[in-house]
Amino acid sequence: MRLDSYTLGTYTPGASLWKQVLWYFLGSPLVKNRWLTASSLKIWLLRSFGAQIGQNVRIKPGVRIKFPWRLTVGDHVWIGEDAWIDNLASVTIESHVCISQGVYLCTGNHDWSHPDFKLITAPIHIQESSWIAAKSVVGPGVIVGKGAVLALGGVTGRSLEAMTIYAGNPAQPIKQRQI
Repeated sequence: MRLDSYTLGTYTPGASLWKQVLWYFLGSPLVKNRWLTASSLKIWLLRSFGAQIGQNVRIKPGVRIKFPWRLTVGDHVWIGEDAWIDNLASVTIESHVCISQGVYLCTGNHDWSHPDFKLITAPIHIQESSWIAAKSVVGPGVIVGKGAVLALGGVTGRSLEAMTIYAGNPAQPIKQRQI
């Protein structure tokens, strides 16, 4: 690969430069601040920067969000300490989803076979009543089916079937979820 030839191609961050700078220097530091524990202020900030966030959402300290204008969150969602929503593309988190501490949601990667290390982005969609357990990683283009679980430290680059528990790296189905 030739990194000296790298460009963003047609990719754009999706917001004006002033909005990006304001988010980077004001919004993002306040949202990930460990002393500011009130979810309501974090939600207000995220909404001010274009995030769509439902009711009764809990955002713990240390949460990082790349671009709030590419984030949609349903009702009764928990986002745990040190979760990182690296949303170069859209991330949709439906209602009653738990994103545990240290989770990494990654919507971008590079084409290792392209001579210029081309950027590839794809959205992540986490459907209702799913749980992404602590220290798990979800890659670009993944759809997590309704009620699915990605267990502690699981890594997935492919979509997960509804009501199925997955574990490991790469994540493999373990059993059906019973509620």
